[in-house]
Amino acid sequence: MGSISLPDMAVGIIHHCPTAYSGAHWKYDKNLCLGRRPPIFRTASKRKKNLFCKPHWLCKSRTRILSSMDDSSDTFADVVETSGRNEVLNIEEDELITARKALSEAQARQEAIEKERDQLLEKLACSEAKQQEYVATILHEKELAIAEVEAAKSLFHQKLQESVEEKFSLESKLVLAKNDAVELAVQVEKLAEIAFQQATSHILEDAQLRVSAAETAAAEAAYEIEKQIRDVTEGSILSIVEQSKYAIEKALDVAEKAGEHATKAVSEFTEGMNPLDELASIQSKNIMLQGVVNDLESQLLLTRSDVDRLKLELEKAHAHANAFELRAKDAEKALLEFQESSKKNTLQKEEEIMSLIEKMKKDSSERKKASSKAFKAELQSIRDAIGAAKEMAHSKDDAYLRRCEALQRSLKASEATTKMWRQRAEMAESILCEERPLGEGDEDSIYVVNGGRIDLLTDDDSQKWKLLSDGPRREIPQWMARKIRTIRPRFPPRKIDVAEALSSKFRSLDLPKPNEVWSIAQEKPKEGDTLIEHVIEKETIEKKRKALEHALQGKTIQWQKTPEQTNLESGTGTGREIVFQGFNWESWRKQWYLDLAPKAADLSKIGVTSVWFPPPTESVAPQGYMPSDLYNLNSSYGSVEELKHCIGEMHSQGLLALGDVVLNHRCAQKQSPNGIWNIFGGKLAWGPEAIVCDDPNFQGCGNPSSGDIFHAAPNIDHSKDFVRNDIKEWLNWLRNDIGFDGWRLDFVRGFSGTYVKEYIEASVPAFAIGEYWDSLAYENGNLCYNQDAHRQRIVNWINATGGTSSAFDVTTKGILHSALHNQYWRLIDPQGKPTGVLGWWPSRAVTFLENHDTGSTQGHWPFPRDKLTQGYAYILTHPGTPVIFYDHLYDFGLHDILTELIEARRRAGIHCRSAVKIYHANNEGYVAQIGDTLVMKLGHFDWNPSKENHLEGSWQTFVDKGSDYKLWLRQ
Repeated sequence: MGSISLPDMAVGIIHHCPTAYSGAHWKYDKNLCLGRRPPIFRTASKRKKNLFCKPHWLCKSRTRILSSMDDSSDTFADVVETSGRNEVLNIEEDELITARKALSEAQARQEAIEKERDQLLEKLACSEAKQQEYVATILHEKELAIAEVEAAKSLFHQKLQESVEEKFSLESKLVLAKNDAVELAVQVEKLAEIAFQQATSHILEDAQLRVSAAETAAAEAAYEIEKQIRDVTEGSILSIVEQSKYAIEKALDVAEKAGEHATKAVSEFTEGMNPLDELASIQSKNIMLQGVVNDLESQLLLTRSDVDRLKLELEKAHAHANAFELRAKDAEKALLEFQESSKKNTLQKEEEIMSLIEKMKKDSSERKKASSKAFKAELQSIRDAIGAAKEMAHSKDDAYLRRCEALQRSLKASEATTKMWRQRAEMAESILCEERPLGEGDEDSIYVVNGGRIDLLTDDDSQKWKLLSDGPRREIPQWMARKIRTIRPRFPPRKIDVAEALSSKFRSLDLPKPNEVWSIAQEKPKEGDTLIEHVIEKETIEKKRKALEHALQGKTIQWQKTPEQTNLESGTGTGREIVFQGFNWESWRKQWYLDLAPKAADLSKIGVTSVWFPPPTESVAPQGYMPSDLYNLNSSYGSVEELKHCIGEMHSQGLLALGDVVLNHRCAQKQSPNGIWNIFGGKLAWGPEAIVCDDPNFQGCGNPSSGDIFHAAPNIDHSKDFVRNDIKEWLNWLRNDIGFDGWRLDFVRGFSGTYVKEYIEASVPAFAIGEYWDSLAYENGNLCYNQDAHRQRIVNWINATGGTSSAFDVTTKGILHSALHNQYWRLIDPQGKPTGVLGWWPSRAVTFLENHDTGSTQGHWPFPRDKLTQGYAYILTHPGTPVIFYDHLYDFGLHDILTELIEARRRAGIHCRSAVKIYHANNEGYVAQIGDTLVMKLGHFDWNPSKENHLEGSWQTFVDKGSDYKLWLRQ
């Protein structure tokens, strides 16, 4: 109970007392003495008066009244003892009237008190209802918290079970990988041994065959030479012997004849004949014989010279044979050296294989460590999540307990306040109605008059209830007490009688108004209050709960639509376009529109937003790039009805249809009188005046061309008003009647970009792309690093269109051809930006790897087949508008890879204007951050965003393709 101010009427009626009690506050009244001064009774009076209005008013038999007005312990008490019933005094008429008025006013105050009591009872009922509501809310929140904790526990157990299963699967995969590595190493060793044996056997056999062939050839050559020498020698000797025999025989015959002649001569001489003639004949014969001998000698000399020549040839043959032997020895030596080198190579290969095996083992061990580390980290994160959940549950329980205690305290305080006000009401009622009976328990009641207030202290807890009812009373510091003493009003001195009190110049202080009294209902929250602590605890619990949910169930951020998606520009579309080229160079061979229409659902599902259609018009070439009658849409790809059906299917899946329009040239349908094809047919029946005059093949009568000449067909003169008006009307017909949403502009190098701007502003496409294909800069057959001039030409054309059209980023395509072959330094320019149009005007850059001209069956400039995934990883994660080629999505088996990359682009919220920050670009790899939520890596460069201090947040691997590319998303 709080302090109670007892009205002075409980003691007696005193005229002209300054204050009276009203409700819970004091106010001045001239009839009742309920002031702040201590009660003082007159001891002497000139007139005898009765102190009581009625005989029912009774005084206490023994009442002690204390005053604590001063700091001293002096007490002011007047003891009035009565032994019986006081004698009724005569009351004057005016005093009786005054007493009746006071009684009526007291009754009115009693009614006010009753009303206030009723209000208090209503407040009590409201507080009880609020208490029940608080209790129900607490129970409901507790049940919710328990349910959340149980759900978190179940989810944790599920995640733990999945982690254990994943661990077992990883261990089994690791064991299988080890077995595979060992088997692979064994197979490699066997293959190396077999290859070495085969290679050495082939080499040895070849060398032996060569050596044997050389030996055989040398032997055959020696044999032939010896045979020739033998034959020549034998023939010469035989001829010489025969000639010698013949000469000897002839000489013998001559000798015999000479003997015969001699004998004849002797006989004749003896017989008396003349011997001189015979001698002359003999001399002549001797001369003849001498000539024959000389001939034989000359033949012998010739034979000797032949023999010497044959000896020289024999020596040469021996030299050749020696040379062949040396060659054979060199061959054997080379064979030995080759065997040694092959052995060394084999050993080196074996060492390399062993090192590779060791590296594989090391990599497998590192992977195992990394997987175990990741598993431990995941387990630790789960443990942290569990700890956070437990801490959250404990904090919730503590918060609920504190709230319950606070509510219980407030409930007790409200009950005590209600009880106090009931006692006050009963006391006031008993006092005012003169019905308060005497009781034994009231004999020792103590009334404390404190600065004009009378406080009734009934129990030990009265100070506590006083604090609850009157507000907090903190201990006042000494410096504050000193300051208060200097400014507080002086209290009046002790009065000993009523006359002195009435004549005193001191007046009681005014009590505060009801709105100035402190109330817990009107108190604003502040630091240290239970309410603020509860709010802070609730916010902390909510943060921990969200963190726990995010750790358990959220692994990547979800991209949401932004207002940029609905802001269409012809140069950028929505800013988040992904274009699909829906044909290749051979698509005209089929009913292509019927084949393309069923793919609309799949294209929309994987994230494509726009489909690039083939040229729809009638064309001299079946591919559609040599148009003739622009309004005839029955082409090699299908009929106009099939085209409309296909466009309708795209629209039903929320896809844009981009028409491939050829505005630079047009094929004529008639010949001029001089045999030149320069007269057009169909709805747009133009003549030579619609052809530029500097086209050398078609004798145009128009103005000079504003661009490059396309020599295969007449180049249209866009400076003519009727030509531009007809083209704008045709484009609007394609938009409104056929259903195309945008354009792909063919060969825009042939005419100025200002005309493109006019056509786009007239047809208002959702998206437009220009094909400005120009040659890159090369030096000695190698691509130059600086391609600023090339991309500047493309940017100049885009600027000529006023930014109403984008353009294919041919620069980026050409650079990627070389950069992905361990030349990643080509992907950053000196300013730290990408090196293509992507780095200068990304919102207008349409990146691509291949199209119907560079790839397909034409293959003018095909992208490296083994680098396609890296190329798409680059263009699908960087700003600009990426294009996916039909063959790559449906024929090359890249459907799942491209879907994964498109999903990464979608989750990271990458658009055509996303910022790019390149961290590394060297021979080893390329690393860049795109936007705020995606980091990508190309090449075998060892890099991880968690190791970088300048990258804030938690990063999670989204795609990991090893040395090809890797993507991380911020959690």
